[in-house]
Amino acid sequence: MALKNVIGIDHAVVMVRDLDKAAENWKRLGFTVSPRGTHSAHMGSGNYTIMLDPDYIELLGVLSPTEHNAPARAFLEKREGIERVAFTAVDSAAGAEEIRARGYAPIGPTDFERPVTMPDGSLSAAKFRTFQWPVAEAPAGMRIFACQHKTRETVWIPELMKHANGAKRLKQVLLVAPEPAKEAAHLSRMIDRDARTEADGAIAVPSGRDRADFVFLTRDQLARRYPSVPLAGLPERGGVGLVIAADLMAAERAFGSAGIRSGETVCVPPAVGNGTLLAFVKA
Repeated sequence: MALKNVIGIDHAVVMVRDLDKAAENWKRLGFTVSPRGTHSAHMGSGNYTIMLDPDYIELLGVLSPTEHNAPARAFLEKREGIERVAFTAVDSAAGAEEIRARGYAPIGPTDFERPVTMPDGSLSAAKFRTFQWPVAEAPAGMRIFACQHKTRETVWIPELMKHANGAKRLKQVLLVAPEPAKEAAHLSRMIDRDARTEADGAIAVPSGRDRADFVFLTRDQLARRYPSVPLAGLPERGGVGLVIAADLMAAERAFGSAGIRSGETVCVPPAVGNGTLLAFVKA
């Protein structure tokens, strides 16, 4: 039975080494980027968000080393890119108990917040309650957690949801692995969702409701999907790409020379997207 308090992908976390430079980079690609947020001293991190509907992308950087951000720092020692993905939690406390009943000891729930400067210049706060699956339970090396938004109005701000590149919403999170079926089965167990095989042999795991799918595939399968796109620097196992529904004409204009046409997709290679393949498809 599917989880009742975890309803699909909420946001993808892209770890970056230089937070402010990454934000400028994504602005050049036509994304509207939020003002910088700073998390608590315990977390030791900061972020920029790229708001879509009903999900978003988070650019996350380490501002000061803490015990909490040790896994993120270990990731950044190897590369930039998709380090974890959050699900939307209806109720984080209830969600944590749901996964406990399935044999996974949850971390949390934990409450935290960050200051938010609103469009009118006033200062507010974005407040969250999150829980994590055990760190060791990371399909294809990607951690998962769930996020309950207690102040959606300070996160999904209309002025931040319009992008020059036409980005609308997440369609897929792409993960590569030598054994995609094994990794997909692992995630399926964790979130109680049935996997399906796609036409090219990749394995998709729906995240829930109308939210984006996880797609597990080998490096070779990824290269066959995007034959025109250089994939240098991607790992053999890990989260590597985001498929985004968008206005393709707007995307091509915004990307300029950074954009690459690959069939019906307009792509930004991972070397340009802070270790993340961005594949825009028709909305």
